[in-house]
Amino acid sequence: MLVKIFIVVVITSIIGACTVSEKAEHQDNPFFVEYNTPHGIPPFELIEPAHFMPAFEAALKENKDEIDAIVNQKAEADFANTIEAFERSGEMLDKVSSVFYNLNSSLTSDTMQAIARELSPKMSRHSDDIMLNPKLFARIKVVHDKANDLSLNAEQQMLLEKMYKRFVRSGALLNQTAQDQLRKINEELSMLSLQFGENVLAETNKFEVVIDNKDRLEGIPESFLAAAQEAASAAGYDGKWLFTLQKPSMMPVLQYANDRELRETLFNGYIMRGDNNDDFDNKKILSRMASLRAQRAQLLGYDNHASFVLEQNMARNPENVNELLDELIAAAMPMAKKEAQELQKLINKRKDGITLEPWDWWYYAEILRKEKFDLDEAGMRPYFKLENVRDGVFETANRLWGLQFVPKPEYPKYHEDVQVYEVTEADGCHIGVLMMDFFPRASKRGGAWMSSYRKQYRSANGEIITPIITTNFNFTAPSAGKPALLSWDEVQTTFHEMGHAFHGLLSNCTYNSLSGTSVPRDFVELPSQIMEHWAAEPEVMAYYAKHYETGEVIPQELIDKMQKSATFNQGFAMAEFLSAAALDMDWHTLTDAREYDATEFENNSLKETGLIPEIVVRYRSPYFSHIFSGGYSAGYYSYIWSEVLDSDAFEAFKENGIFDQQTATLFREHVLSRGGTADPLELYVAFRGKEPSKDALLKNRGIIE
Repeated sequence: MLVKIFIVVVITSIIGACTVSEKAEHQDNPFFVEYNTPHGIPPFELIEPAHFMPAFEAALKENKDEIDAIVNQKAEADFANTIEAFERSGEMLDKVSSVFYNLNSSLTSDTMQAIARELSPKMSRHSDDIMLNPKLFARIKVVHDKANDLSLNAEQQMLLEKMYKRFVRSGALLNQTAQDQLRKINEELSMLSLQFGENVLAETNKFEVVIDNKDRLEGIPESFLAAAQEAASAAGYDGKWLFTLQKPSMMPVLQYANDRELRETLFNGYIMRGDNNDDFDNKKILSRMASLRAQRAQLLGYDNHASFVLEQNMARNPENVNELLDELIAAAMPMAKKEAQELQKLINKRKDGITLEPWDWWYYAEILRKEKFDLDEAGMRPYFKLENVRDGVFETANRLWGLQFVPKPEYPKYHEDVQVYEVTEADGCHIGVLMMDFFPRASKRGGAWMSSYRKQYRSANGEIITPIITTNFNFTAPSAGKPALLSWDEVQTTFHEMGHAFHGLLSNCTYNSLSGTSVPRDFVELPSQIMEHWAAEPEVMAYYAKHYETGEVIPQELIDKMQKSATFNQGFAMAEFLSAAALDMDWHTLTDAREYDATEFENNSLKETGLIPEIVVRYRSPYFSHIFSGGYSAGYYSYIWSEVLDSDAFEAFKENGIFDQQTATLFREHVLSRGGTADPLELYVAFRGKEPSKDALLKNRGIIE
């Protein structure tokens, strides 16, 4: 998954206007000086929570002054003094925001969350003050109206068009009454989104299952039991086993534990997050958010929130999204039903005397996989040592684009687990900095994501500002003297997030707001998801899939089994995902402002998709962070939309050779380097030579032969 932080604007001369006491305070605040670090990496060891609010306040004030300077100048509005001036504002606010919001995701605390709650309404008001500034919009409109008479290059034209639309979509054309209403909605939404995310993290952290009888853990591989025992000792439960809702702790129980009650306990703990009618309950929050989003969309002239969001995506409108979802749901649900029947037959054959329930699915699917393909998921892990997988991604990028990854343990980092690399071209020319944060902790939200501490762009004098990219995971940590051994899903996640990282690292744009991953939501997953294809190629596995003890390369026999089982359980995978995508669309195609009962609404949505009772939607509404606190509202479909693109795009590599240099260069030039400087379909066609076809996706998913 990708998380993008949208920032506005700036500070340049604040220190000169400070009082003596303020100067003394600012001298100790690293945000008020230029970072004296390699490549401008934030000096994490110097940054304390107390530094954030003074820096934010100063940056917000300076930004206001900058906007005033733009709108009050006597010169007629032109591209340089208005469009570029606005685009290039924001250095300090961007500087402070990128550190704060990244740390609040990766290394949060009660103090950081309190700052976030104080900051949220301030940032919302500040953004609205800019986007609803009539003088600023008037100048932008002057330039936009005469765009055809200006000698602008393609990137400048795109910047101008997107900036104008951004103001219009933010309410610049509304009357004062409507703008006041919009401000209230935006401020409330910012607070609700923040609270939603905090509640999910709190629910995840508070849940634990402590086992003191090892007989209850029968079936779980010893490597996972060792990790659970270490976790228990760290939590003060010596001699016991601790299981949490973190995926590396929970999934081995669901896959391998013979104790059905234990599976059910963990499964229900996971799916009931945010739905326990306590202080962390999210049902009323999410219902209110859906209502407010519908109100905002209609204020701005759209039928619903999805229409508002999708206008700027490749999909363009909800009808196109629903058409794709309906087609895939029609194929997936019969597959899922057939799989459920097959699992029930297995249960009956074993005389287990139960009816298949959602917490049984992974357990019996694992047994069936072994029976059908002689493939043991746990038996694959020894070949996927984390460091080898990481180096496998690096080697893949080297073979495709000549990239080099130089370990820099001396560079600043925000946590001891973080690994830092300088990324260079084949000739040693600096490209950017990459941070990798692999393991879960209580201060880190769940899932996997890529973000940036600084995006790539060119300064006003033409200097290339290089990116500082961060990737975050929640993988099984080393335990019992063994290294971190990944599941196949975690291997794919590594390649996925590094695809996002390459999108950020290989950006070659002039303007910050267009660079890197600043592309439509249903295009941004193309660079990430296409990387997953290389992970499964035997030629690639030969140099990263090596047994952690013997160094033996993964046997071809095991690769063959993996390939034969590639479409195994795809009905389940598609059903749980597509029902979540449809649920997202249902919440965001509402045309009324009523606050719905969240449980009833969700149940009705899932009934419409035909989701069978043996499968629970991938994300239930109360913990659906992607859409209620992660920027993917009316956008969760984008993973499957992008899968059409990535499946078709990888066919070009399969046709020409998976490391064909001409194909790799085309992908870098037309996709990875261009950011949002052109229409994404144009970029895709420039790379592929044609529009994408769904055929490769349908084959990969086992829907067609």
